[in-house]
Amino acid sequence: MTLKPEPTDGNTEWFVHDRFGLFIHWGLYALGARHEWLKSNEKIDTATYQKYFKHFDPDLYDPGVWADAAAEAGMKYFVVTTKHHEGFTLWDSALTDYKATNTPAKRDLLKPMVEAFRARNMKVGFYHSLLDWHHPDYTVDEHHPMRDNAEYIAADEGRELQRYTEYLHGQTKEILTQFGKIDILWYDFSVGKSHRFAGKGKEVWQSEKLIKLVRSLQPEIILNDRLEIDQDVKTPEQYQPRSWVHVNGKPVVWEACQTFSGSWGYHRDEASWKSIDMLVQMLIDTVSKGGNLLLNVGPTGRGELDARALNSLKGIGKWMRQHSRSIYGCTQAPSEFVAPQDCRLTYNPQTKRIFVHLFAWPFQHLHLDGFGEKVEYAQLLNDASEIRMLEQIPEESYGAMSAAPKPKSHLILNLPILKPDVTVPVIELFLK
Repeated sequence: MTLKPEPTDGNTEWFVHDRFGLFIHWGLYALGARHEWLKSNEKIDTATYQKYFKHFDPDLYDPGVWADAAAEAGMKYFVVTTKHHEGFTLWDSALTDYKATNTPAKRDLLKPMVEAFRARNMKVGFYHSLLDWHHPDYTVDEHHPMRDNAEYIAADEGRELQRYTEYLHGQTKEILTQFGKIDILWYDFSVGKSHRFAGKGKEVWQSEKLIKLVRSLQPEIILNDRLEIDQDVKTPEQYQPRSWVHVNGKPVVWEACQTFSGSWGYHRDEASWKSIDMLVQMLIDTVSKGGNLLLNVGPTGRGELDARALNSLKGIGKWMRQHSRSIYGCTQAPSEFVAPQDCRLTYNPQTKRIFVHLFAWPFQHLHLDGFGEKVEYAQLLNDASEIRMLEQIPEESYGAMSAAPKPKSHLILNLPILKPDVTVPVIELFLK
């Protein structure tokens, strides 16, 4: 049995086929180079934070380079922060002066990015923060940089949060009408109530009204779950679910969002970067559970991708060049097929092929439960070299082992002693 989520309002057909996307967190925080939440983490007031706006000049920005790196890594879509929690917008919004065109950059940075990725046949996604630490009518909550500033908190009495909500809806309309077809809108996030401050959720955002606006402007768009009203996709962040994500007992479309390191925005001194092996395994693990992977980069203040990120993307791309058919169009294998230890299975229901991803290379034999008499042919995916199945090999080659009775549901593959020279070897099984 193969799991399949129920249809939603957005078009997720391409999404669950393509499986792999690029997340981009880029804003003024790139100059601080110590986490995209630095304004909140360090409780920086707006006047002090203005130095980043004054000096934001990404003179080396070439979105074509970004798009090439993503495409070569095998990514099929991207999602970029049009506005993060700091309130700064990458496009020339008519609703604020806090935008890229008023910095030394003096230009809309979003439009050429959209054009560059679209030119490489990649789908377009926008991240848009529901929070805004710059807007004068945005009230204090547990994440606000001024949460410990009594004078600023007292001024909340004069703030009209409704005006901010109207601004949020207005900017949503801008990004959904000025850049052509938008495939994904990734809102972030609703704020929980604390012992000192009220939360901000679907009532504040007017989520039902906002969703209707989005659907009216971009009917096929994919919406995430962070308006406190579930839509097309669930978005577990910075962790790998143990199994296919379910809501109310039913499987749903889901996407793991992950970073190369511990930060979303550019962090010069952050050192816990994931290895290429780990990143490839993360992608495989996600697809084996019916999900997508959205992998994040944080460009520098000069508009370049970190060399460490470029190296990782190149490494993933090297693996994907030979193994992408175990990712694209694939999902969790039917329940009767059991993954061996240290392996992950993906399944393409159109071609009826199962892909066995070996995270650890076994000694000579791979035992597969649930596969007996169901497999017609087996090969290594990287070079299409045959993997012989035990029942097709002369009995004398195996002595007592081959003479032992085998249950019909059991299959043994005869592997080469040497592990293939790839990050994660994959065996492609052609089902009968």
